[in-house]
Amino acid sequence: MKPMFLIAMKPTAVAFASLILLAATAAQAHVKIRPAESKSGATETYTIVVPTEGKVATTSIELEAPSDVEIVSIESSPREMRTSGDHTSITWATLIAPGEHREFRIVAKNPATGGQIAWTAHQHFADGTVTDWIETPGPGARRPGPLTKLVP
Repeated sequence: MKPMFLIAMKPTAVAFASLILLAATAAQAHVKIRPAESKSGATETYTIVVPTEGKVATTSIELEAPSDVEIVSIESSPREMRTSGDHTSITWATLIAPGEHREFRIVAKNPATGGQIAWTAHQHFADGTVTDWIETPGPGARRPGPLTKLVP
């Protein structure tokens, strides 16, 4: 017969292992922007890659560019583009089935100064949920936002 504490620990161990796997999956699944490096002050074509990693389809993606990034053109028709004091927001209405991805392109002029562009993204799903890709990339970031390194 097994000791009671081992029986009681098994579901906890399974739950803990599941959380670790879920966190690892979440950290790998995120909105990306290519290229990951560009020149300061340059006009660049950026590709926004949006995967649907879960079981619910993506219905729209909102990309926020900092105010010092000038949006020159948008390749795909956006549903909406707004500019506020600290960022420009572009929203694309789309349908991305589970297990698939879609790419969107914009042309933007990079800021002349600074070491990086910290983009943020908000992924909307058919069940009404939203995943915000807004954290600073790095160890422990569960939902890192896209980042472009600027070089002179």
